[in-house]
Amino acid sequence: MERNQIAQKHQWNVQDIFTDDEAWETEFSALQASCSFTQYKGKLSEKPVLLDFFEKDANFSLRAEKLYLYASMRHDEDVRVDKYLSYLSQIQLLFTEYASQISFFEPELLSLPEATLQAWIKDKDFADYDYFLRRMSEQKSHVLSENEEKILALASQPLGGFHDVFSMLDNADLPLPMVKFNGEKTQLTHATYGLIMHSGTRKERKACFQAYYKAYESLLNTITATYTGNVQKDVFYKTARGYESCLAMALFGEDVPPAVYNRLIQSVHKALPALHKYIRIRKDILKLKQQHMYDLSLPLVEEADVKLPYEEAYQKVVEGLAPLGEEYQALLRRAYNERWIDVYENTGKRSGAYSTGVYGTHPYVLLNYQPTTHELFTIAHEMGHSIHTYFSNAAQPYAKSSYTIFLAEIASTVNEVLLLKYMYKTTQDTKLKKFLLNYYIDMFRTTLFRQTQFSEFEEIVHQKAEQGQPLTKELLCDTYHALNKRYYGRGITHDREISYEWARIPHFYRSFYVYKYATGIISAVSIVKRIESEGTPAVQDYFNFLRSGNKTCPVDILKQAGVDLTTPQPFDTAMEEFKNTLAEFEALTKEEK
Repeated sequence: MERNQIAQKHQWNVQDIFTDDEAWETEFSALQASCSFTQYKGKLSEKPVLLDFFEKDANFSLRAEKLYLYASMRHDEDVRVDKYLSYLSQIQLLFTEYASQISFFEPELLSLPEATLQAWIKDKDFADYDYFLRRMSEQKSHVLSENEEKILALASQPLGGFHDVFSMLDNADLPLPMVKFNGEKTQLTHATYGLIMHSGTRKERKACFQAYYKAYESLLNTITATYTGNVQKDVFYKTARGYESCLAMALFGEDVPPAVYNRLIQSVHKALPALHKYIRIRKDILKLKQQHMYDLSLPLVEEADVKLPYEEAYQKVVEGLAPLGEEYQALLRRAYNERWIDVYENTGKRSGAYSTGVYGTHPYVLLNYQPTTHELFTIAHEMGHSIHTYFSNAAQPYAKSSYTIFLAEIASTVNEVLLLKYMYKTTQDTKLKKFLLNYYIDMFRTTLFRQTQFSEFEEIVHQKAEQGQPLTKELLCDTYHALNKRYYGRGITHDREISYEWARIPHFYRSFYVYKYATGIISAVSIVKRIESEGTPAVQDYFNFLRSGNKTCPVDILKQAGVDLTTPQPFDTAMEEFKNTLAEFEALTKEEK
């Protein structure tokens, strides 16, 4: 389907950012002309000068982010359109120039006496920047000289393009063939792949699975080179800035204690027997002599998938999130009415789903909606991101509004869990109850266990690169295949094609991002349990969390919602929830027999 065939009400309203391309070009030219910060160089020890720098820097960054937002959204509508690719290139070059212009800032600020920094952290005039200044003080050992920082700034643009290369390969050049689905030839896309894996016949799923991964295999040399370049970029920055490892660099950058990451890996390893049990249960219920990877997305309960038109699906989300109160529901209705959401797939549109937005605009959501239960929950998930962004932007100054990625997957998963529990409680249909329990179990499998598997893969690969070991396609595939066996156990056949799965994961180009999905569901389970037991007080604490932006350490921000990831409790709570849900599913299955 071409984009002009989609109703306007189902397309996001980019005019809320810029009225048209001409307005974008006018603003870009004006901002480009104002990109000058050298007048502050050598004067940051003067309080009025530093305050003025902060104000100009915030104004420039905010305007640049709006330019980038518009360009990226228009590009994602149809990645084949060169005009918006050019816009992105222009704004990225401007970001590079901006980074070069302010390269003196951090070294000069950190050359000031520690007493001066500590005094400013406590100064009310720097209230918007106290956490930033504290973090700057903590980073002293990793900030280089002015000239070295300038070189790193200049290198950011050429070293930052690996994600863009992969995106073009994945969305424009991947040779996906026609496949059979429902007895008809269908063009295989990222969206139809998920649909066929979820609802196709076994023959269709197998053929689709093999065709999908054959396309990645055909580009494996190029994807290996692209991903290797991205990892080597991380190693370069880790070495240049003197971090112990790429993982340590990533965690330090978000102010997250390494103990949180280590506790996640340990708790998941401890719970793998429960996952293996679920895989065996699947095999028995499906009555398979051999269970394959292409069988994993098939619901265990036939004819219970919730297939709703988009409008009905959205209303179901609004109803399901009633425990969060009328204010939250009103924002959901506003997002629908004001066209914050781009709903359907069109030719050339970026795959998947995401939430985006910048300070001074409302958030936006990209979907590629199909009538499945997964897509229903995707609406809830992405709107969780968007309303988190909305609350943070409304409550915090620009400097403290952008919450870290570590916190980004919590609100989205809270929405999913609340929606699922609502649907479970409001049906008397045993088949649907089993279906929802199975869906919840698979949320744990995909969001907790699978994302932790991805995280282990990233850690292993980065460690090998840090040790100077070449990252060949054989090494990457063998590493991934071995992890797949460890996580899924003996109840499944580990098809050769699954060794290529790493090659299709776009989040790997944002290194050490995916473990936050796992900590997100762990945190969300604890938050929902507290809302269920305590009601309004827990909701208000949760809203305080949503409004906190990045005003302090993210682990401390999360504590406002009653979750302390420095302790075993939330990890134990999540694993217990998984085991209890699996037991409840088994009990209903036995009752039916």
